[in-house]
Amino acid sequence: MQGDNDQLASFWMPFTANRSYKAHPRQLVAASGMYYQSGDGRRILDGTSGLWCSNAGHCRPEIAEAIAKAAKTLDFAPTFQLGHPLPFELAQRLAALMPEGLDRIFFTNSGSESVDTALKIALAVQRAKGQGTRTRLIGRERGYHGVGFGGISVGGIVSNRRTWPGLPGTDHLRHTHDLARNAFTRGFPAHGAELADDLQRLVDLHGAETIAAVIVEPMAGSTGVLIPPAGYLQRLREICDRHGIILIFDEVITAFGRVGAATAAEAWGVTPDIITMAKGLTNAAVPMGAVAVKRDLHDAVIESVPGGIELFHGYTYSGHPLASAAGLATLDLYAREGLFERANELAGYWEDAAHSLKGRRHIIDIRTIGLVAGIELEPRPGAPTARAMELFHAAFDSGLLVRATGDIIALSPPLIVEKAEIDAMFGQLAELLDRID
Repeated sequence: MQGDNDQLASFWMPFTANRSYKAHPRQLVAASGMYYQSGDGRRILDGTSGLWCSNAGHCRPEIAEAIAKAAKTLDFAPTFQLGHPLPFELAQRLAALMPEGLDRIFFTNSGSESVDTALKIALAVQRAKGQGTRTRLIGRERGYHGVGFGGISVGGIVSNRRTWPGLPGTDHLRHTHDLARNAFTRGFPAHGAELADDLQRLVDLHGAETIAAVIVEPMAGSTGVLIPPAGYLQRLREICDRHGIILIFDEVITAFGRVGAATAAEAWGVTPDIITMAKGLTNAAVPMGAVAVKRDLHDAVIESVPGGIELFHGYTYSGHPLASAAGLATLDLYAREGLFERANELAGYWEDAAHSLKGRRHIIDIRTIGLVAGIELEPRPGAPTARAMELFHAAFDSGLLVRATGDIIALSPPLIVEKAEIDAMFGQLAELLDRID
């Protein structure tokens, strides 16, 4: 039973070793710009944009003021059979940032909800086009698509799939991680485009007439910065076009400047049919997600119903006033400060700094693209993931926030990062690597 003085017991923490954390808690109590403040008053340099999400840095006054104004003006309004101005404005602004044709926007509250929404829309589109046999959803090994039952089903994280039952009728492409051929790659790995042909194998196995959609992260972030091989995404697009399969890019991590453009689709020249987003949409100040859909797919659903509700799906907080205000202020910041372009300008410096760690103890791979780096460590014998978690804790205790996922340290700083801060991140990691067994 919880004791009266136990202030940590009531919060069941997500994706956390609760007993371990509560025995040795590390807390963040304030933030500004590139830095957090820890519970014991130390400055913590943010090497991960919080959780891949605070792309414009922390506690930006413009966003806080927009949220406060919205809260004082209209704290909530339903968007079921009614509306209010802000989500319409935000949708128009967001559509203008998307690749050509993806100009119909459905708002959610998270990346997980965006994924489940995108999967439902894909099924609805196929049904509206008279392709009702197309119900199969294809994901990829080592993919992360949130924690809804749909996202877990198409996701490829073993622990998630082992713990929860998945939707029937899903299948998976092989992952693209190839340490033997692609170690220490800068940008797109040279080897592995042929792995996209796995989709053709699944078409041959199941029949194209059974497959509704395939969903991939352009770059898999949460499973360790797995960058697509050169030509891989283009081949996926070609196979989808050949067989009438809807292609979904999960850009919850890659959207909003992370790889130097509004979307990885734009940056890398491959246009999917649907894009999921969240995180950087509001700079994480208020939870919000979105799904961008090609207009012809949207129209197929809308026009297939003679009257009444066309898509039986939605959330109480879709297009919430405070989230919409935060989104508008965030897009203003990105544009005014040229943060997407800034990420491009810094990418080379970032890449060199990350790869300067090559040869340090325990490092078996370094992967970089845009303002993202994955540093893969050799697993400790008999204790996989332990070395990376120890480095995560040591970094925090010495004033740097990184992310540990498996045996990989991932970095993805706010786009406002300065070169001196990049130097500090990788210099600190170099020192810590020399001290960790």
